[in-house]
Amino acid sequence: MAGKLPQNISLASLLVQWPQQLNPIIVNPLVNGSLLTNIVLKNGSVTFPHYLGRQIQGWFIVDQDAAAEIYRSQPLNNQTLTLTSNAAVTVNLWVF
Repeated sequence: MAGKLPQNISLASLLVQWPQQLNPIIVNPLVNGSLLTNIVLKNGSVTFPHYLGRQIQGWFIVDQDAAAEIYRSQPLNNQTLTLTSNAAVTVNLWVF
């Protein structure tokens, strides 16, 4: 547990403290990501839209149904993600 909550705190103090604590979480790109499901990769490169509507900053695999080595093979951009795999595999990705 984080600690004892203050019992008597003014609204003015809360209005200053809340943004200081919550804004770093709200603007974190990892939190503002999207889950892409059932992305079918083949032995080779596949390009697909990431739907973020902005520059992608990163990605990671949250599930895959077969053994495969997967890596990004094109620069990150505003619309697509290109991954290369050494085997046929279906993955779920978190993109942010």
